[in-house]
Amino acid sequence: MDRGELAGKTIVLGLTGGIACYKSAELTRLLIKAGAAVQVVMTDAATQFITPLTMQALSGRPVFTSQWDSRIDNNMAHIDLSREADAILIAPASTDFLAKLAHGMADDLLCTLCVARDCPLLVAPAMNRQMWANPATQRNAATLRGDGVTLLGPDSGDQACGEVGDGRMLEPEALCEAMISFFQPKRLAGRRVLITAGPTFEPIDPVRGLTNLSSGKMGFALARAAAQAGADVHLVAGPTSLATPWGVTRSNVQTARQMYDAVMADAARNDIFIAVAAVADWRVRDVAREKIKKTGETDVPTLEFVQNPDILAAVARLPKPPYCVGFAAESGDLEKHGAQKRARKQIPLLVGNLGPATFGQDDNEVILFDDAGQKRLPRADKHALARSLIIEIAARLPSRAPR
Repeated sequence: MDRGELAGKTIVLGLTGGIACYKSAELTRLLIKAGAAVQVVMTDAATQFITPLTMQALSGRPVFTSQWDSRIDNNMAHIDLSREADAILIAPASTDFLAKLAHGMADDLLCTLCVARDCPLLVAPAMNRQMWANPATQRNAATLRGDGVTLLGPDSGDQACGEVGDGRMLEPEALCEAMISFFQPKRLAGRRVLITAGPTFEPIDPVRGLTNLSSGKMGFALARAAAQAGADVHLVAGPTSLATPWGVTRSNVQTARQMYDAVMADAARNDIFIAVAAVADWRVRDVAREKIKKTGETDVPTLEFVQNPDILAAVARLPKPPYCVGFAAESGDLEKHGAQKRARKQIPLLVGNLGPATFGQDDNEVILFDDAGQKRLPRADKHALARSLIIEIAARLPSRAPR
């Protein structure tokens, strides 16, 4: 969260009564690390779980708890604080507070601030599973959604009371990602995007295999950027330990054939297919059932290879293919090989890069190949580059209704 993705944004972070207040301390740190200015407002109940002093130390700003606070010159904290904000985030949002919001109550500073706001309001519910499932709470949540309030979560899992179920507040990292996503232009709203990422692993025997140096970072960054742009994203990932981006559905595979099957099962439902994965071109014809033993100093096993299916070409040949974007990881002469690969695959856009210069790195430099020729995008952090690529892809999409 250190890329300044919330730079210039002011967020009012509201805390209501609940044990999840302890997560708000880390959330404050992450929002500030992402570049935001954070103004904390707490209800009296919230101060029973975490002190205003703690939140002031973390946010670097005075914490407000009372609508009668005289530190605001005009004594109208409920007006001035909301006018300075780009968004208000209530985390945790208790059952009681959701009810107050749904009914427009204004009996404390935080409630009044929300009613008087002229900026977006987001809430992260946090409560016992039975409280969340209560019909009254569900009616209040539906009312808030209908009023344009964004609900983030809740999550499901272990709860402080010892029970397990829905109602747990989202983790700070997820909430920070949700805030970053909230402010991104929704260029792909209503679109479905299928992305492959990472390497594949082709077994030789139960303990050995063929793979490559792809980390998956570029594909995961593109999945994140597409989701932030409003798309419904399905990420098919080869072996990698990277965390699934916020709002992305992930399928894990190992081999090229498994990736092919996962992609072909879903490709026709998508508007865009982005083939970022470094897929093995070949696999061993006969995988050994047992570990291949070394029997002598000069004894070298002979491996016979067969070609793996071409995933990108197969999708491009569908009767009604999605808009196909290919990636070419070359080791040299990128301009020549990139143009040739795009023509060979018969796709509208190809993104070319030098594999040895980007595999495992946090930044990248690419060239776009399309009918108009070539366009070079300068080296940048992969997350920034992913956003630039989503802008380029969105600008090239055919003007048709989403599937």
